[in-house]
Amino acid sequence: MIDPEIHESWKKPLRAEFNQDYFQNLKSFLVEEKKNNIIYPPGKLIFSAFNFTPFDKIKVVIIGQDPYHGPGQANGFCFSVNDGVRLPPSLVNIFKEVKEDCGCEIPFTGNLEGWAKQGVFLLNATLTVRANTAGSHQNKGWEQFTDAVIKLISDEREHVVFMLWGNYARAKAQLIDGSKHLILEAAHPSPLARGAFFGSKHFSKANAYLKDLGKEEIDWCL
Repeated sequence: MIDPEIHESWKKPLRAEFNQDYFQNLKSFLVEEKKNNIIYPPGKLIFSAFNFTPFDKIKVVIIGQDPYHGPGQANGFCFSVNDGVRLPPSLVNIFKEVKEDCGCEIPFTGNLEGWAKQGVFLLNATLTVRANTAGSHQNKGWEQFTDAVIKLISDEREHVVFMLWGNYARAKAQLIDGSKHLILEAAHPSPLARGAFFGSKHFSKANAYLKDLGKEEIDWCL
């Protein structure tokens, strides 16, 4: 990654972040890391969330933590995996909730690109990871960048739905102006949460909010 190749709509809003020292240090770290290790997702997919969901088209933000670190899994969207990859447990639970909440059948693919194209910004707090080493790129600068992205959306956009799942994501609520956005909080969809995520109905609540604003609802069925 020399310079981020992102959708035109993001370039001006994020220019100040790209020029900061911490981001230059992050780029240097990734260049060195790539010399000796495999990094996921592949370089061209690191900014998938930004490329598929233009800044001015965001309707919903879902916040994850780390990309998947297994071969062929991560594709630049939080909780999402490439076509043909076995569904991770958290994603299985997300799809179960979507089925219960919206009547969608559980899809064969775990690729959430279809959501991203409709305005669902699927943001991981850390955008890269070393192969087979969970959390390996935490505290290298990504979190500062993605926190700035969340605050930017809060400050510059109106009436966005933020879905915060689990304690890590819920801590991001402090970056969001709840007076002009809808903040939905729930347990993490991981099986470790023992089903506490189920029944949150975030998907139908998001659509009800969008409908009240006269906006097109999200088709959650993939």
